[in-house]
Amino acid sequence: MDVSSFVLLSHEQALRRQLDITANNMANTSTVGYKREQALFHEFVETVKDAPVEDARKTSFVLDYGAVHDASQGAFQSTGNALDVMIDGPGYLNVETPEGGVAYTRAGFVKISSTGELETSGGQRLLDPNGQPIVIPAELKNQVSITEDGTVMAGDGPVGRLAVTDFADENMLEPRGDGMLTGANGRMLGAAQTKLKTGGVEASNVEPITETTHMVEILRSYQTSQRLSADLNDMRKRAIDRLSRVG
Repeated sequence: MDVSSFVLLSHEQALRRQLDITANNMANTSTVGYKREQALFHEFVETVKDAPVEDARKTSFVLDYGAVHDASQGAFQSTGNALDVMIDGPGYLNVETPEGGVAYTRAGFVKISSTGELETSGGQRLLDPNGQPIVIPAELKNQVSITEDGTVMAGDGPVGRLAVTDFADENMLEPRGDGMLTGANGRMLGAAQTKLKTGGVEASNVEPITETTHMVEILRSYQTSQRLSADLNDMRKRAIDRLSRVG
């Protein structure tokens, strides 16, 4: 395989990666708190000393560097549940993982478990700034509200505050596969820095029309790459045919 074929192959692999990410975005259009992803690529330039002309000395390949999150905020989606919250601004709710660690989410579905603890719709316990679950007294389960700064009120007094963690580099967050994210070096936001909206959750920030258009562009780019590959193959065949006639 010659250099031109390697370049086209690297391009097609990049397009496949883009298509996978775009398809995943489309599949999560209705996923609460989901942040669309974008493929991240890097150009790798290889210098060839023995190229016949100066312009052919540098060959550009495409390297896949993974994906980055689009941190833009989704729209407020009313649910009718007074305990559901949307983070208005940066940050993630802290959630206890089955292994006992901490994960993060923007999906603000909140309910009270049978044991009186605040948890997500998936049954994971929500944590306070000290990494502890928030427990509601049994006699006050029908008198629970959440204020703008994340304070959980039961009756006339507070019983805890929802922890919200911000990350300077969103790209350090990794999906767990259960709607949660994991990451390190987060910064716990104080009450004055936390702003929640209650009675609803944050919708996905995926724009279906944009993703559909992107998918069409990827398909056209792939078709162009395939045509170039076919043209190069025809050129090689003609060259071999002409060389076979020499002498």
